[in-house]
Amino acid sequence: MQFKPTLIAAALALACGLAHAVTLRVADVGDVQSMDPHSLNETLQLSFTQNIYDPLVSRGKDMSLKPGLATKWTQTSPTVWRFELRKGVTFHDGTPFTADDVVFSFKRGASEGSDMKGYTNPIKEVRKVNDFAVDIETTAPLPILPDTLTSLFIMSKKWCEENKAERPVDRRKGVENYASFKANGTGPYRLKERQPSTRTVIVRNNNYFEKFEGNVDEVVFTPIGNDATRVAAMLSGEVDVMEPVPLQDVDRLKAGGFTVLQGPELRTIFLGMDQKRDELLFSNVKGKNPFKDVRVRKAFYQAIDIDAIKSRVMRNASSPTALMVGPGIRGFQADMNKRLPYDVEAAKKLMAEAGYPNGFEVGMNCPNDRYVNDGPICQAVAASLARIGVKVNLQTETKNTYFPKILRRDTSFYLLGWTPSTTDSHDAMSALMATPTDKGQGQFNLGSYSNPKFDELAAKVAAEIDDTKRNAYIREAFKIHADDVGHIPLHQQALAWAMRSNVSLVQLPDNRMFFKWVTVKAK
Repeated sequence: MQFKPTLIAAALALACGLAHAVTLRVADVGDVQSMDPHSLNETLQLSFTQNIYDPLVSRGKDMSLKPGLATKWTQTSPTVWRFELRKGVTFHDGTPFTADDVVFSFKRGASEGSDMKGYTNPIKEVRKVNDFAVDIETTAPLPILPDTLTSLFIMSKKWCEENKAERPVDRRKGVENYASFKANGTGPYRLKERQPSTRTVIVRNNNYFEKFEGNVDEVVFTPIGNDATRVAAMLSGEVDVMEPVPLQDVDRLKAGGFTVLQGPELRTIFLGMDQKRDELLFSNVKGKNPFKDVRVRKAFYQAIDIDAIKSRVMRNASSPTALMVGPGIRGFQADMNKRLPYDVEAAKKLMAEAGYPNGFEVGMNCPNDRYVNDGPICQAVAASLARIGVKVNLQTETKNTYFPKILRRDTSFYLLGWTPSTTDSHDAMSALMATPTDKGQGQFNLGSYSNPKFDELAAKVAAEIDDTKRNAYIREAFKIHADDVGHIPLHQQALAWAMRSNVSLVQLPDNRMFFKWVTVKAK
């Protein structure tokens, strides 16, 4: 039997290509919860799905705005922006990308079950101009609109409709659909395999519209929740990249020849309290809600030994904060970043004045695989509050069950972290501190803190183009929130990623990892 030379050559080329395929093995403390890019506004979720899907506006290695699926954008009136769309782009299934997909994706992002309403809330309408242009009209002037679009990924209208995935997966209700486990984006990688809580595999999209700067053909993502197991996998050569690095293992990995990238993160870790219900869901106080009293909130704040958390829990890899945004976020007010003093006696006095001289019991919800040392932080908070008679019934759990619970507001007292995806203070003001509405404002203000004056200032911050005036509004709003003790800010955590010596990647301060920028050198 004879084989044609062309077939032999093709087979050899294929074999050589497979032999030289570059695989990157990544381990993280938690898993991506869904392949649906509109299902959860959480950094790990967005970090992973950004490799499969694209937004209209993306970010570069310096965090500056750069073209994504939109090649340019201009403001045609105070409330209207025109986005020129990239031509010749196809989704992974070969379907051409057009303005119809943009209009559909914004509608989907604003629909019931979406976790992206905070980004669509200021938008009045998205109109198709032609196949490769859309106008986005906002309800009020919004000069930072392009910044707000970097986390809203574009899906295929045709694919979603064909697969009955027109609406997002609702993580609060545990609802799944086709988009939970399958994906069809325009991004640099295609979904190959999805095994929730076990592993997810993506492969290079050779039709991507941008030139690859890295050389990774395949990414195998594995969640490893146990810190010791994750470090062991790194040391044994089972994984190439891991994050986060347990703080106690940084020096050990460095000594073993691994590269550890450490840097400040834009995320702020804070505590929230249910200030809406007339009676807390999880407390022995009946008939009233102690968190409605600012004296109780202030007592909790002053009872927390933040320096002990920094030194003992975070091994000095954190920066205690008094604000809900940190350095690196536009509008950060350095001179206002002064915490209330740690003062147990003052806290006890406040509790007595509020009518709780012997304290009370309260349930606290906390993830144990999302933020750096999140479980131990909550244990330290509980120990601090015990000094003022507060018995904290702490429940720590995996983020896969934690987030659906607190997003339903099924909590009385909780820990959360927030990275403003716009790198602007308004993001935190609108998402975390403004009064919740059904349009997406205050979507992550899970304790429903509310102050009409704050809301008024947040709206002014959104619309103001004069930096001096805008800064003054931000300062006034931050002062109101601090005086109200609307939340209890704790600290900004530090990033720590580890990788094998032959891996080079870009660590962004928003803790997102672009695989298209990763290079693995032959050893």
